[in-house]
Amino acid sequence: MFPSKAAARQYLLGARRARPHSGDLLDSARAQAEVQAARRIALYVSRGPEPQTGALIDWLLATGCEVLLPILYADNDLGWGIAPGAADLVPGRLGLLEPPVDLGPDAIATADLVICPAVAVARDGVRLGRGGGSYDRALARVRPGTPIWAAVYDAEVVEALPADEHDQPVHAALTPNQLILLRRSQDD
Repeated sequence: MFPSKAAARQYLLGARRARPHSGDLLDSARAQAEVQAARRIALYVSRGPEPQTGALIDWLLATGCEVLLPILYADNDLGWGIAPGAADLVPGRLGLLEPPVDLGPDAIATADLVICPAVAVARDGVRLGRGGGSYDRALARVRPGTPIWAAVYDAEVVEALPADEHDQPVHAALTPNQLILLRRSQDD
């Protein structure tokens, strides 16, 4: 177990940066029944060494699925907009690519599936983010019963992570190779 979230983040982000290449989530995601059945999926535009979402977003749009993408507010909360296509995204805070129209922070509650970024996820559903609290606030607005998956690499699914009371758990870890159901999913 890591002694703190900061220590876990530092170690896991260092390991991620040391990877020779990033993996794509498309194949493992499109094999899942929840993805195929969803009419609207909340996702994100990956950056740097994160598991890549670009091909998945393009495929979802091509199949007629609406994709909600986050819009980072000045207070680090997240609004959501419908993805218009990669060429039509606009630069947002911290260099993030965002949809041009903001539907507000509660739009995430309209998603049939949420796939969020993570630095790591524990087998009990604890998700470690980058430390800004943006996704913990957003995930608290997800409609009950909606699957929430954290996008990570296989090596970033760990036995345990430090957690705070405000941390929002996830049901599964989506990696470039597979979907790993977490113990929390058995309790829901």
